[in-house]
Amino acid sequence: MHLNPYGEYAVLLAASLADDFPDDRAGIEDRTLERGMTMTFPPARDDHERVREVVDDWLQIVDEHDPAARAEVLNAQMAKAAAYPRLTNHDGEGWHLHYRDDVQSLPYVLRAIFAVGTSLHLVTRGMDRLGRCEASPCTNVVVDVTRNGRQRFCSVRCANRAAVRRHRARMGA
Repeated sequence: MHLNPYGEYAVLLAASLADDFPDDRAGIEDRTLERGMTMTFPPARDDHERVREVVDDWLQIVDEHDPAARAEVLNAQMAKAAAYPRLTNHDGEGWHLHYRDDVQSLPYVLRAIFAVGTSLHLVTRGMDRLGRCEASPCTNVVVDVTRNGRQRFCSVRCANRAAVRRHRARMGA
């Protein structure tokens, strides 16, 4: 049974686009398919710019640390996506739930998926399970999907770099 199709993958997709935004619309679509979306959308002239706006709006959620304020920002973004859940069986992949209208616009769909997915991620894992990498100067998004909820770095590389800095600071080097 597949209950949460918009949780982890949607937040990881949003983070991927935020950390390494593609140069063109084709790159965005390739990334969505690589990261688990199954649909493609007819291109529109301004898709690239509008998806960038969606990602920048989503980063407001990432950068808000106060849980109540984070919920307020997220609620506003879900209202902007304004869709109701619906059952669908597109592409013959079986009946499942979509939290969006059948609008065939890539930016619109990504806004809905990111907002609902982020909401599900935060309410099921914890309101603090989203942020920025703590290894300065890195500013990548950290989507904490660990069991213990203590992920602070975007990668092993950044975690190691921070550990080396802490060690050198203790040694006085």
